[in-house]
Amino acid sequence: MPLQAEQSLRALDAHYQAMPPVAAMQLRIAGYDGDALTLEAPLALHVNDKGCAFGGSLVSLLTLASWGLVNLHVQAAGLDADVFVADSEVRYLAPLFADLRAQARIAEGESWERFVATLRERGRARTTLVATVPLPDGGIATTCRARYVAIARKHG
Repeated sequence: MPLQAEQSLRALDAHYQAMPPVAAMQLRIAGYDGDALTLEAPLALHVNDKGCAFGGSLVSLLTLASWGLVNLHVQAAGLDADVFVADSEVRYLAPLFADLRAQARIAEGESWERFVATLRERGRARTTLVATVPLPDGGIATTCRARYVAIARKHG
Protein backbone atom coordinates (compact mmCIF):
# COMPACT_ATOMS: atom_id res chain seq x y z
CA MET A 1 0.00 0.00 0.00
CA PRO A 2 1.41 3.44 -0.90
CA LEU A 3 2.63 5.56 2.01
CA GLN A 4 -0.03 8.24 1.40
CA ALA A 5 -2.80 5.63 1.67
CA GLU A 6 -1.30 4.27 4.91
CA GLN A 7 -1.14 7.78 6.35
CA SER A 8 -4.73 8.47 5.28
CA LEU A 9 -5.90 5.25 6.96
CA ARG A 10 -4.07 6.13 10.18
CA ALA A 11 -5.66 9.60 10.13
CA LEU A 12 -9.10 8.08 9.47
CA ASP A 13 -8.66 5.62 12.34
CA ALA A 14 -7.61 8.48 14.67
CA HIS A 15 -10.69 10.44 13.57
CA TYR A 16 -12.94 7.45 14.32
CA GLN A 17 -11.32 6.94 17.74
CA ALA A 18 -11.74 10.63 18.61
CA MET A 19 -15.54 10.23 18.51
CA PRO A 20 -16.58 8.66 21.86
CA PRO A 21 -19.52 6.61 20.51
CA VAL A 22 -17.33 5.24 17.72
CA ALA A 23 -14.42 4.50 20.06
CA ALA A 24 -16.82 2.52 22.26
CA MET A 25 -17.63 0.30 19.25
CA GLN A 26 -13.98 -0.86 19.15
CA LEU A 27 -14.08 -0.84 15.37
CA ARG A 28 -10.95 -1.36 13.35
CA ILE A 29 -10.07 -0.77 9.73
CA ALA A 30 -9.75 -4.24 8.25
CA GLY A 31 -8.97 -3.34 4.65
CA TYR A 32 -8.80 -0.68 1.97
CA ASP A 33 -7.97 -1.21 -1.69
CA GLY A 34 -8.93 2.16 -3.16
CA ASP A 35 -12.38 0.89 -4.16
CA ALA A 36 -13.68 -0.56 -0.91
CA LEU A 37 -13.21 0.18 2.79
CA THR A 38 -13.82 -2.62 5.29
CA LEU A 39 -14.42 -2.11 9.00
CA GLU A 40 -14.77 -4.73 11.72
CA ALA A 41 -16.11 -4.73 15.28
CA PRO A 42 -16.42 -7.51 17.86
CA LEU A 43 -19.86 -9.08 18.27
CA ALA A 44 -19.39 -9.21 22.07
CA LEU A 45 -19.80 -5.41 22.28
CA HIS A 46 -22.80 -5.29 19.91
CA VAL A 47 -25.12 -8.06 21.08
CA ASN A 48 -28.87 -7.52 21.31
CA ASP A 49 -31.38 -9.36 23.49
CA LYS A 50 -31.48 -12.25 20.99
CA GLY A 51 -27.73 -12.87 21.07
CA CYS A 52 -27.12 -11.53 17.58
CA ALA A 53 -25.73 -8.21 16.31
CA PHE A 54 -27.68 -5.14 17.41
CA GLY A 55 -29.30 -3.34 14.46
CA GLY A 56 -28.07 0.06 15.62
CA SER A 57 -24.50 -1.21 15.65
CA LEU A 58 -24.87 -2.68 12.18
CA VAL A 59 -26.18 0.55 10.67
CA SER A 60 -23.51 2.53 12.51
CA LEU A 61 -20.72 0.37 11.13
CA LEU A 62 -22.19 0.52 7.60
CA THR A 63 -22.51 4.31 7.83
CA LEU A 64 -18.97 4.73 9.18
CA ALA A 65 -17.50 2.54 6.43
CA SER A 66 -19.18 4.57 3.69
CA TRP A 67 -18.41 7.90 5.37
CA GLY A 68 -14.77 6.86 5.74
CA LEU A 69 -14.53 5.84 2.09
CA VAL A 70 -15.82 9.23 0.94
CA ASN A 71 -13.32 10.97 3.23
CA LEU A 72 -10.44 8.88 1.85
CA HIS A 73 -11.33 9.88 -1.72
CA VAL A 74 -11.66 13.56 -0.76
CA GLN A 75 -8.21 13.47 0.88
CA ALA A 76 -6.65 11.53 -2.01
CA ALA A 77 -7.80 14.33 -4.31
CA GLY A 78 -6.00 16.86 -2.10
CA LEU A 79 -9.27 18.51 -1.04
CA ASP A 80 -10.46 19.64 2.39
CA ALA A 81 -14.16 19.03 2.96
CA ASP A 82 -16.65 17.98 5.59
CA VAL A 83 -18.55 14.80 4.71
CA PHE A 84 -22.12 14.19 5.85
CA VAL A 85 -24.59 11.37 5.37
CA ALA A 86 -27.69 12.86 3.70
CA ASP A 87 -30.02 9.89 3.75
CA SER A 88 -29.90 6.12 3.89
CA GLU A 89 -31.95 3.00 3.38
CA VAL A 90 -31.06 -0.02 5.49
CA ARG A 91 -32.26 -3.58 4.97
CA TYR A 92 -31.84 -6.19 7.68
CA LEU A 93 -31.92 -9.49 5.82
CA ALA A 94 -30.73 -12.04 8.39
CA PRO A 95 -29.46 -12.11 11.97
CA LEU A 96 -25.69 -12.03 12.44
CA PHE A 97 -24.21 -14.25 15.17
CA ALA A 98 -20.57 -13.38 14.36
CA ASP A 99 -18.23 -10.40 14.50
CA LEU A 100 -19.44 -7.44 12.48
CA ARG A 101 -17.70 -6.72 9.17
CA ALA A 102 -18.93 -3.93 6.90
CA GLN A 103 -17.61 -3.18 3.43
CA ALA A 104 -18.48 0.00 1.56
CA ARG A 105 -18.01 0.92 -2.09
CA ILE A 106 -19.38 3.49 -4.49
CA ALA A 107 -22.74 2.55 -6.02
CA GLU A 108 -23.02 1.31 -9.56
CA GLY A 109 -23.40 4.22 -11.98
CA GLU A 110 -21.55 6.64 -9.67
CA SER A 111 -18.02 7.91 -10.28
CA TRP A 112 -15.31 9.13 -7.92
CA GLU A 113 -13.87 11.22 -10.76
CA ARG A 114 -17.21 12.99 -11.29
CA PHE A 115 -17.67 13.44 -7.52
CA VAL A 116 -14.21 15.00 -7.09
CA ALA A 117 -14.60 17.22 -10.17
CA THR A 118 -17.95 18.52 -8.89
CA LEU A 119 -16.48 19.17 -5.44
CA ARG A 120 -13.59 21.13 -7.01
CA GLU A 121 -15.90 23.16 -9.27
CA ARG A 122 -18.86 23.82 -6.99
CA GLY A 123 -17.47 23.39 -3.49
CA ARG A 124 -19.97 20.62 -2.78
CA ALA A 125 -20.78 17.24 -4.25
CA ARG A 126 -22.80 14.15 -3.50
CA THR A 127 -22.53 10.50 -4.30
CA THR A 128 -24.22 7.25 -3.38
CA LEU A 129 -22.50 4.36 -1.65
CA VAL A 130 -23.54 0.80 -0.94
CA ALA A 131 -22.32 -1.08 2.11
CA THR A 132 -22.94 -4.66 3.20
CA VAL A 133 -22.41 -6.85 6.23
CA PRO A 134 -21.84 -10.45 5.13
CA LEU A 135 -22.86 -13.58 6.99
CA PRO A 136 -20.17 -16.16 7.76
CA ASP A 137 -21.72 -18.53 5.18
CA GLY A 138 -21.40 -15.94 2.41
CA GLY A 139 -24.93 -14.55 2.51
CA ILE A 140 -25.80 -10.96 3.46
CA ALA A 141 -26.97 -9.88 6.91
CA THR A 142 -27.51 -6.18 6.27
CA THR A 143 -27.25 -3.68 3.42
CA CYS A 144 -27.21 0.09 3.39
CA ARG A 145 -27.55 2.39 0.40
CA ALA A 146 -26.83 5.99 1.35
CA ARG A 147 -26.13 9.40 -0.17
CA TYR A 148 -23.16 11.34 1.15
CA VAL A 149 -22.48 15.03 0.68
CA ALA A 150 -19.08 16.70 0.82
CA ILE A 151 -18.86 20.46 1.41
CA ALA A 152 -15.53 22.21 0.96
CA ARG A 153 -14.24 23.90 4.08
CA LYS A 154 -13.78 27.64 3.89
CA HIS A 155 -10.27 28.78 4.77
CA GLY A 156 -9.18 32.23 5.68
